[in-house]
Amino acid sequence: MPSAVPIGARAEQAFDPPSGMTWVRVSPKLTWHRRIAVLLWALPVTIVGAFVLSRTRGLAGGLIWLALVLAACAVSWVVAELSYRSWGFAERADDLLVTHGFFVRHLVVVPYGRMQYVDVTAGLLEQWLGVATVRLHTAAAATDARIPGLPARDAAILRDRLAQKGESRSIGL
Repeated sequence: MPSAVPIGARAEQAFDPPSGMTWVRVSPKLTWHRRIAVLLWALPVTIVGAFVLSRTRGLAGGLIWLALVLAACAVSWVVAELSYRSWGFAERADDLLVTHGFFVRHLVVVPYGRMQYVDVTAGLLEQWLGVATVRLHTAAAATDARIPGLPARDAAILRDRLAQKGESRSIGL
């Protein structure tokens, strides 16, 4: 007979780290990367939208637009923090596990032997914040995994370690 478990508790167990391990977390700078990106997007949208609406709907239209954009930024500000807290990864002997997602949880398991190459990227904002994204590419595009918001030094170390593990376990075609 099943034990009495609160609703949702069983689903959460599917995203627990492997036995005896904890998730390695990404840098808190990922939150700031997302927040700054939202602000950089919101500034021109606010200016153009407020200008157009104030011309067609009057001052009230421009102020309503401004309030809507500010509310969207506030929600994005919170979601950026929740997203940052959801990212984690764990290296096991034969595979890499990557978890993320607050509203929709994801857990990707990438066997080292299936990796084709490891890619590290950093846009201008990421470079300024000192973080990078590590991407693992496999033959099946659906299983590609990424780990954003890693400190640049940690990204380089992880890239080299994953490439070495992938090379030593590569499956010949």
